[in-house]
Amino acid sequence: MNPVWLVLPDPFSSRLFFDTGIVDDLRGRLGERLELFLLDTSEQSEAWSVRATGVRVTRPDSLRSPNATPREKVFRRADDWLDRRVGFYPLSLRQSLREGFNRERMQAAHQNWFLDPTLAGPLPLRAPLDSAMMRWHYGRFRYVPRPLIERLRTERPAILLANIQMHAVIPFIVGARRYGLPLVGHIASWDHTVGKGIVTPHLQRYIVQNDVMRADLVRYHGIGAERIVVTGWPQTDVFHRKRPREEYEAVLRGLDLDPTRPVVLVMGNTPTNAPFEQQFVERLVHWWDETGGTERFSLLFRPHPRDRRWRERFAAALSREHTAVQEPSFTDLETLAVLLQHGDVVLSNAGTILLDALVNDRPTVCVLYDEGAPPGESWAIKNVSGEHYRQLMASEAFYRAERFEDVVTAIARALSHPGELAQERARVAGEVVGEVDGRAAERVAEAFVSAIG
Repeated sequence: MNPVWLVLPDPFSSRLFFDTGIVDDLRGRLGERLELFLLDTSEQSEAWSVRATGVRVTRPDSLRSPNATPREKVFRRADDWLDRRVGFYPLSLRQSLREGFNRERMQAAHQNWFLDPTLAGPLPLRAPLDSAMMRWHYGRFRYVPRPLIERLRTERPAILLANIQMHAVIPFIVGARRYGLPLVGHIASWDHTVGKGIVTPHLQRYIVQNDVMRADLVRYHGIGAERIVVTGWPQTDVFHRKRPREEYEAVLRGLDLDPTRPVVLVMGNTPTNAPFEQQFVERLVHWWDETGGTERFSLLFRPHPRDRRWRERFAAALSREHTAVQEPSFTDLETLAVLLQHGDVVLSNAGTILLDALVNDRPTVCVLYDEGAPPGESWAIKNVSGEHYRQLMASEAFYRAERFEDVVTAIARALSHPGELAQERARVAGEVVGEVDGRAAERVAEAFVSAIG
């Protein structure tokens, strides 16, 4: 039987597929047919190779052409030139501009390329042009590195994409189309259908977590509903298993925090999305210190996994009694689950962590202002202005903080009335993440395998 390649292009999808058990499930179903393509090149990339024991692994270095011919180099340079003008990012930005995705967040030279309108390319914003660009972008005769195309031609694998909206997976899609190979893709997160990249129309099956995402694929990306499978959100499987209080207390003791005290979990955003987060941390710690908060509860800070400046941005909370700052990591989802099942309050701006908190029924405060920002700067509110936040922001599942005084009031309210918004938290979590029964990862694996026969 032909091999099956599971392509994991980024740390988020690697964490999801390893930590929820999807990789293990596929290994059990496919045996020696399975091979992992681990394309993450971050500082934590080696962690995924360690966890892939017993499965064949291919890393990015082996897919490049070290001894490219002059003709191949010219082909590659021409393809790169066109891609920057009519390829993945231009197509993604053009769709966002046309549909109004992230309209409030768009800014020239934004570090998040999906939010930089100058990357839309030189062509006028007209839908017919996008159709021609899409035909080139996913065309069978684009450049594909010689080692990859030779393996596709000789091995003829079925290809499973853990995240289809990544520039890194384009060669796999193009190569699979060239040889007529089975292609199945997973939409990596709840917000990816509306502003996180175009979706190729060339897959046999699309796997999403809820009905809203399925409707988005039909409406915005032209995918037939019959090709879409709703599985629920695999990350909720990790949260579904209840951890004993002892595990939580052990985590706190490992951070030199007193497990008998209430804990406020302060969840960070990226420096790109929250450039004034350092000022917020400084004011929060100062208030907590000056008003006797040190006697009432502890503060535990979790910087975003992509925050490489975390020591600077969270310096005010380092080396203080009753505070702790965890080092950013993509590989500690189990620890996050323990904290979210037992922590007393979650304080965050936006992102998946806000949804994680609601799924785990945590009293949650959403910070909607930028501490210390000059007039005219409004990053926090824009972070929750996207289409995918509409259901959350229309709900009453969490407390809103539009100034620091609201943060203070909300923390006090959440600590004293933890069950106040529980019913609304459960309702919204059910709408946004789909069924939570601990079997979503199993359904994802089943959808992959059934799609390739």
